[in-house]
Amino acid sequence: MKNVDDLKIAFVGMGEAGGAIAGGWGAERAGQISAYDIKLDDAGTRAEILARGKELGITCSPTLKDAVSSADLVFSTVTADQAVTAAGQAAPLLKEGAFWCDLNSCAPASKQQSCKVIQTAGGRYVDVAVMAPVYPKRNLVPVLISGDWVTDILPVFNALPMDAQVVDGPVGRASSVKMVRSIMVKGMEALTAECALAAVAAGVLEEVMPSLKSGHPKIDVVARAMYNFDRSSIHGKRRASEMDEVAEMLTDLGLPNSMSRASAVWQRKIAEHLDFTFDTEGDGDHVEDLGKIASQLLPALKAARGDKGD
Repeated sequence: MKNVDDLKIAFVGMGEAGGAIAGGWGAERAGQISAYDIKLDDAGTRAEILARGKELGITCSPTLKDAVSSADLVFSTVTADQAVTAAGQAAPLLKEGAFWCDLNSCAPASKQQSCKVIQTAGGRYVDVAVMAPVYPKRNLVPVLISGDWVTDILPVFNALPMDAQVVDGPVGRASSVKMVRSIMVKGMEALTAECALAAVAAGVLEEVMPSLKSGHPKIDVVARAMYNFDRSSIHGKRRASEMDEVAEMLTDLGLPNSMSRASAVWQRKIAEHLDFTFDTEGDGDHVEDLGKIASQLLPALKAARGDKGD
């Protein structure tokens, strides 16, 4: 493997994760990086990606082939529902021995499917599970890695730098840790939304929230509800795709998946219907803010329910 400073690096997908990691490495590595995002193919979204590339100092390639064909190291940072497609499209374009680092939040079976197509084409696939929000740590967000090539890729990640930890086992092992964790993390977000909205709709918010806090004194339930609404309003579509993959994983394990399916539904609903700016860190009246959120979400949710006739 080349010295890390001589590597050609490509990103497939230049959304939040790709931008955060590339930006974290800074200007000294920007010249090594090319990126392709499907939004470049759409006149309505092309400017957004080009502006991000300019800000980061990286090259935005007009096609997937231009981005990955000469790359030594490719990071796939698309969305969970596009990860297998991206791997299939890129596989025949990769040079022999190129690493395909799949950072997408997918079920182990999806990672294994992508691995097969990448490695059949001569690439080296690495299962990468991102274990925390990419901000504020950016490139140093903790990641787990698994698969046949972890011994080869770990020194590369360390030198870039990235904060990687090996999980012994095949492709899908690292992602299993993340996806099982997401049952709780994303599920709590969805459950909090359902509870808070029901409390507002029933006119009992002022009674329910203190009751919850007294029952769970270590958790600021109102502040947590605000934080969860904030994350879901910004990232709900991506989180919903992740929870769809979690549900598939549970099916593969022979387990019921109704909780994860419901979490995906709530994540999508919030992302689709909530456009509310609020401060999750300040000292404002979060109970009042929950009321404001509900005043926007409840009519939209009821209207959507009525449109479907259910």
